[in-house]
Amino acid sequence: MEVTVGRILFTEEQIRARAKELAAEICEDYKGESLYLVGTLRGALVWMADIMKEITLETEIDFIVASSYQGMDTTGVVTIKKDIEGDVSGKNVIIIEDIVDTGTTLYKLLDYFKGKGAKSVEICSMLNKPSRRKAPVSPKYNGFEIDDLFVIGYGLDYNQKFRNLPFVGVAELR
Repeated sequence: MEVTVGRILFTEEQIRARAKELAAEICEDYKGESLYLVGTLRGALVWMADIMKEITLETEIDFIVASSYQGMDTTGVVTIKKDIEGDVSGKNVIIIEDIVDTGTTLYKLLDYFKGKGAKSVEICSMLNKPSRRKAPVSPKYNGFEIDDLFVIGYGLDYNQKFRNLPFVGVAELR
């Protein structure tokens, strides 16, 4: 099976503009406090860079690798392959995610960070696909809502390919 880029859903300019809006909301919500941003690797890397450049509060960053996906399908089993290095105890954690699909991975991560003593835990997602939700997860900071499409680009991949595209597009199977 070959995967190619179909139509473009969101351009780089649209994504960056939305990141700026969400960062302003985050700064307002956490005024006078500090943040601990946790990016989910590898997909959220580009989106996280856009968000964090716009945040004016004292901010720490870290990364976690957790997944329930193989190719285009979720396995339903979440594994943490790389943990954060810092201590989130008493901190405002915002998980930066590329896409909220079934919610399985984020549901585990929300519980995981609460268990580590985080003061608060929220989600900032570039894309939200509520039609596929299996776990009770909803991003507080939501970039764009999309239909049930398999998307690539701007950090999103198909078997580690297409992450470098400067836009989000629909994956087409051939």
